[in-house]
Amino acid sequence: MSFLYIYILISSLLLGSFFNVVGLRVPLKQSIVKPRSHCPSCGYTLGPFELIPVVSYVIQGGKCRRCKASISPLYPFVELMTGVLFVFAPFAIGWTSELFIAWTLISLFVIVFVSDVKYMIIPDKVLLVFAVIFLLERIFLPLTPWWDSIAGAACGFCLLLLIAVISNGGMGGGDIKLFAVIGFALGTKLVLLSFFFATLFGAVFGLAGRLTGKLEKRKPIPFGPFIGLGTLCAYFYGETIIYWYLNSFI
Repeated sequence: MSFLYIYILISSLLLGSFFNVVGLRVPLKQSIVKPRSHCPSCGYTLGPFELIPVVSYVIQGGKCRRCKASISPLYPFVELMTGVLFVFAPFAIGWTSELFIAWTLISLFVIVFVSDVKYMIIPDKVLLVFAVIFLLERIFLPLTPWWDSIAGAACGFCLLLLIAVISNGGMGGGDIKLFAVIGFALGTKLVLLSFFFATLFGAVFGLAGRLTGKLEKRKPIPFGPFIGLGTLCAYFYGETIIYWYLNSFI
């Protein structure tokens, strides 16, 4: 089992590096294949030993070997986050077929995290690709009842659309479509819980940022990372939380 976890960690670190490329290039309508990974400052094409996830960043001191320009810590953070979440997933839900759904969710949210933090955009192409993946996965791994995926997608989409209308654009179109995809994967109960958690985390972060002066008043912040965090909390622990709530307060 230790060897299996190490294999998952190494593989997911490499995936995290790829997710960085997808999240940074797709919003700009660039190819994720060409050109090869390069320094954003001087254009230097990176060699194999400069592309080792996390390790290369640490060895090079967070700088390009050629021009010595600083490299964004976003790269190793995303790689490490992907690795940790992929390894954590089987601990949370066990070695079941549902693990494929968990890893797909993590992959989606890592890409969304990169694109939303960098550009405040959740690309439609990314959502469409993952919508197809979830559709195929839920055909073989359906929710109970099976139509809960359809109801969850409708619930997630309509809820965010309603908030966007009421708030006069306070919710982005990418967030609305993202919740439709999440609803299809999680179903009605968990998509509602994921929205609650996402809103809670976003509000706490926003309030802390305002109080510490890190965030300017009325300056928008990307909601995608909080959607990802809230959804993963709901996905991994939602049933337990709902059971506890019903038995404690109802």
